[in-house]
Amino acid sequence: MIGNNDGSISKSKDSEGTAGKFVLTPGKYHDSSDNGIQTSQDAHFYQISAELKEFTNQGKDLILQYSVRHEQKLDCGGAYVKILPAGLNQENFNGESPYNIMFGPDVCGSSKRVHVIFNYKGENHLIKKEIRPETDELSHVYTLIVKSDNTFQVLIDNKEVRAGSIVDEFDVLAPKTIPDPDAKKPDNWVDQKDISDPSAVKPEGWDAIPAEIPDKSAVKPEDWDDELDGEWEVPMIENPEYQGEWKAPMIKNPDYQGEWVHPKIDNPAYKYDDSIYSFSSNKYLGIEIWQVKSGTIFDNFLVTDDAAVAEEWAQKTLKAQETEKAEHEIEKASKKEKAGEEQAGEEEEMEGLDFGDLEGIGGEEFEDEDEHEDL
Repeated sequence: MIGNNDGSISKSKDSEGTAGKFVLTPGKYHDSSDNGIQTSQDAHFYQISAELKEFTNQGKDLILQYSVRHEQKLDCGGAYVKILPAGLNQENFNGESPYNIMFGPDVCGSSKRVHVIFNYKGENHLIKKEIRPETDELSHVYTLIVKSDNTFQVLIDNKEVRAGSIVDEFDVLAPKTIPDPDAKKPDNWVDQKDISDPSAVKPEGWDAIPAEIPDKSAVKPEDWDDELDGEWEVPMIENPEYQGEWKAPMIKNPDYQGEWVHPKIDNPAYKYDDSIYSFSSNKYLGIEIWQVKSGTIFDNFLVTDDAAVAEEWAQKTLKAQETEKAEHEIEKASKKEKAGEEQAGEEEEMEGLDFGDLEGIGGEEFEDEDEHEDL
């Protein structure tokens, strides 16, 4: 869907020199006629968009699907896409451009997640629970299904990884209830679980036990000189019978009332909206990402309301994935074999060396002791 002919490259980063270049390529292990678009420059922004026939998803499902392949073993960079409304200036498409939906994987170090973001009344809302993406070098299909009953599904390789209500999984609406602003914890509320036993009495002689006592095993050194060293004193050691400061034992508080819970009331600002899922204008599909390490291939873009079509498209990518797996294993085996051959060659070279030949190395240069000292 997005190629040289029907994709518009943004110029928003041209003046900074950080606008990354997409290249058409089938990537490794693929038919040369099956091209995707690949990020090609490290530490660059990638901003491209394609115009769709404008539509609304009011009263029907919206399915966004595409495939991603990280041939570079991505360690930091985005690979998500956006659906945008009418009004986009494609030549200035950037991170501030308003969008309806943002969806897809994002990886940076230990942070790895699939973004699902809905715009609602001008604010972007990220899914509250994390979805883990695939991070190997194979093609994977990412599918987002936004349903007309305000629910959604996220599929990876045609398998559901997250589903639920948009209201529950995203903070799009004000909460149904709020703490009662007129309620406050009573001043005499007892929330201390345990108290010191008021009937406990400190044992007699408790404070008479010192923390330290003289070391009975210590002996005055024979060479100790009282005139020079002063009067010798027996060193002190910790008293094993010392029990520390006495404290009354703790007992359960008979007046304990439990943790005070702030009562809640219905939130006057809450209002259910049965059209959160709906966008009146969907007109562009775009990629707007930053990648530290380039090499990601995007392909098989699909925007539809037909789940059967989306599943069929996904199956084509999964078949290609099987080919990739097989070719990847062949490549790994070939590299392993080559490494083994190189190691064997090095071992043969070592076996052929006559270490007796090394005895004369440098011998003539340092034969004269005086010459050696002059160096």
